[in-house]
Amino acid sequence: MGAYDEKKETCGTICLKYLLFTFNFLFWLAGGAVMAVGIWTLVEKSDYISLLSSSTYAASAYILVLAGAIVMVTGVLGCCATFKEQRSLLRVYFVLLLCIFLLEILAGVLAYIYYQQLNEELKQNLRETMVQKYKQKGQDHITKAVDKLQQEFKCCGSNRSTDWADSEWVKSGGAEGRIVPDSCCKTPTPQCGMRDHPSNIYKVEGGCITKLENFILEHLRIIGAVGIGIACVQIIGMVFTCCLYRNLKAEPY
Repeated sequence: MGAYDEKKETCGTICLKYLLFTFNFLFWLAGGAVMAVGIWTLVEKSDYISLLSSSTYAASAYILVLAGAIVMVTGVLGCCATFKEQRSLLRVYFVLLLCIFLLEILAGVLAYIYYQQLNEELKQNLRETMVQKYKQKGQDHITKAVDKLQQEFKCCGSNRSTDWADSEWVKSGGAEGRIVPDSCCKTPTPQCGMRDHPSNIYKVEGGCITKLENFILEHLRIIGAVGIGIACVQIIGMVFTCCLYRNLKAEPY
């Protein structure tokens, strides 16, 4: 009977080892996906981040990059701990899993909080940024971001194209006769912003606030879902780790 129990425990441990190895491989792939989402946000959408006064959106992305990198390292460590059957490595692995779990929950919570306050921030700050900083000295990154925003989202002005009449750029004469930036034009050409007819510019398509808000909200959903989704999956890994640790402790080596 004792030999049967020992065999049963050994078989159970072997099953746990392979389950944990499979989990770690999938976990490593998930870490790469998490890091990719964060890097894509910071690299491809960095221009839009510069238009926001709050750093919460960028912070969520940085947390995902950090968590993704730790996840990939942890996945390798988990595989080593599993096959070497070292309880000390399993303890380190469990602690790292717990830290990543907390990081990704934090990213999800930050995304949710920013989701709630985004509309008000855009209303208060985007118009001011576009009106006061566009084409101004030392604000090249803002100018580039606004031009990219208007072209990609097919919009003109913060709320409407007439917002540009209040800009420092137009008032100072720097516009050289333009009513709106050339990036408002459906087919951008030099000086095309001198004519604000709907056939020439994005006049009836609406302002950029709503379109940028919809884009960021959609991306926040992705950040939040990825962060919380991976965090929930990690609970399974922590359960497997605890079970394997307990079995290794119980078996004679």
